[in-house]
Amino acid sequence: MTDEQVAGSAPSRLVVLAGPTAVGKGTVAAYVRDHHPDVWLSVSATTRPPRPGEVDGVHYLFVDDAEFDRLVAAGEMLEWAVVHGVHRYGTPRGPVDAALAAGRPALLEIDLQGARQVRANMPEALLVFLKPPSWEELVRRLVGRGTETEEERERRLATAREELAAEAEFDRVIVNSEVRVAATELVGLLGSPTELQ
Repeated sequence: MTDEQVAGSAPSRLVVLAGPTAVGKGTVAAYVRDHHPDVWLSVSATTRPPRPGEVDGVHYLFVDDAEFDRLVAAGEMLEWAVVHGVHRYGTPRGPVDAALAAGRPALLEIDLQGARQVRANMPEALLVFLKPPSWEELVRRLVGRGTETEEERERRLATAREELAAEAEFDRVIVNSEVRVAATELVGLLGSPTELQ
């Protein structure tokens, strides 16, 4: 972190966390949210229905297709994509710009397609790839979730194979063997004042 950033006179750099499906991106981001309140976490908009326990405005902004179309048409998305060939996800631009302008450590937890769009739209962002300890562990996590049908699991595993091949596109790689360790490493890249807690 530069002296200007420490003094608060320069905007923070955006850190983007991406990786294959079921690698634990959401779990790592939730750990950061719970243990590092100084880190600003973006809330993605999505057209998919909530999973059990998910809260609108906390885990995602759940919107219908018409509202998502409006956000895209108005240029209010930093990135967006169709994920797994079904639902759309995206990052509203305004809250990201506001957090960075305020000098807060800012984290996006998004998919590979979104990370590529952020790279194009905000090249100064730091892209972090979260990878599983092994392919077998990734399959175990996906099946263990029990939130997808067999067809959805197969589609997600096919997508995960492609996503794993994109690791070289990222600036840093974190292996998610243990959530606390991965989250601590991620917060270190954000330069969070609470990174040593």
